[in-house]
Amino acid sequence: MTETSSDAITDGKYVELTYLVRDSKTGAVLTEVTRPLNYVHGVNEILAPTIMRELEGKVQGQRVDLLVDCTAIYGPRDESLVITEKVAAVPREYRQVGTQILMENNLGHMKSFLVTKIEGDKITFDGNNPLCGKEVIYQVKVHLVRDATAEEKEHGGRDEPKPET
Repeated sequence: MTETSSDAITDGKYVELTYLVRDSKTGAVLTEVTRPLNYVHGVNEILAPTIMRELEGKVQGQRVDLLVDCTAIYGPRDESLVITEKVAAVPREYRQVGTQILMENNLGHMKSFLVTKIEGDKITFDGNNPLCGKEVIYQVKVHLVRDATAEEKEHGGRDEPKPET
């Protein structure tokens, strides 16, 4: 059975996909999304625009492997966003590599930083995107493509029920 063009990803199609991001040099998995993400193509973007463009015309069951220079997406690495402090000056709940922290600069702008290193009495925070400066391979698997309902188009995807509080 051959797929028809009406089954392909185009504007107004509801799409479910998963993806994996690998470092192109080491092959290490940097990110993996195994629970399908959903969106309406052309209404919202869940991945970088270059990746979204590559998905156009793809069909259910297809996998797209795309080499991406993350500098083109996130800009060049900015070493001024790497901050080293004394561990003792940092609240205990932030003293773990991989912890994400929202910090405010002197202009009142918020920026997300990641704890990247703890050595001796020093802790390092990095405000660069973790993929910044890397060349990666996005492996995107298309799980479902169908016409979006009016409600899905309005919400940009399936309106997920909110957990009750």
